[in-house]
Amino acid sequence: MEKWMAYAFISMFFAGFTSVIAKMGLVGISGELGLTIRTLFVCGFVLVFAWWAVPSSEVASVGSRNLWWLGLSGVTTALSWIFYYKALKVGDVATVALIDKGSVVVAMVLAGLVLREVITLRMVMGAGLIVIGLLVIARKL
Repeated sequence: MEKWMAYAFISMFFAGFTSVIAKMGLVGISGELGLTIRTLFVCGFVLVFAWWAVPSSEVASVGSRNLWWLGLSGVTTALSWIFYYKALKVGDVATVALIDKGSVVVAMVLAGLVLREVITLRMVMGAGLIVIGLLVIARKL
């Protein structure tokens, strides 16, 4: 297994825990407050991680293009989290988390259109199966 694939599976594992743990943390408080508290923890953890893992010489190499795209990514992450927490507060965690994973299809389409990555028939078929699964789950059939 390649290193990037191991990281992706580890990410998947923690993402699965995130939804259940967050739903438990939202008991008795609003989704907005829960998101705010979670984001403060994420920010602190990432800052400590960056201090430990990122060489200071690399910070100087950040350009305006990096800031623009990463800033835009931060905005889309925030919007995703806002709506995810709104859904998580009132919906079933299993359904909300599974629908959220439909972002894989959005990412694949954008990778082809924006990044010009090659999208194979196998990937299109997999995306189609994901969409069908999301529709089944969302309709609770």
